[in-house]
Amino acid sequence: MEQVARTATQLGNLLRRRRTELRLSQGELASRIGLRQSTISALETSATVRTATLLSALAALDLEMVLRPRTKASAKDIEALF
Repeated sequence: MEQVARTATQLGNLLRRRRTELRLSQGELASRIGLRQSTISALETSATVRTATLLSALAALDLEMVLRPRTKASAKDIEALF
């Protein structure tokens, strides 16, 4: 199912949800992509991280980023999905 994230917090929530669906701990995901557990925590709590780190995490979670024109739904409408 396609999910929309417009904020770093929303993206972090999506990543956390996917990681837990896959029954991975932060440490296990970190090991898969050669990072520290604290970096995964930073991704999930909307801290500033490098784009390459984000893309590595997406790949390890079997996700991909799709860019498209923004929908007209408000950020509040999207936040309600979480």
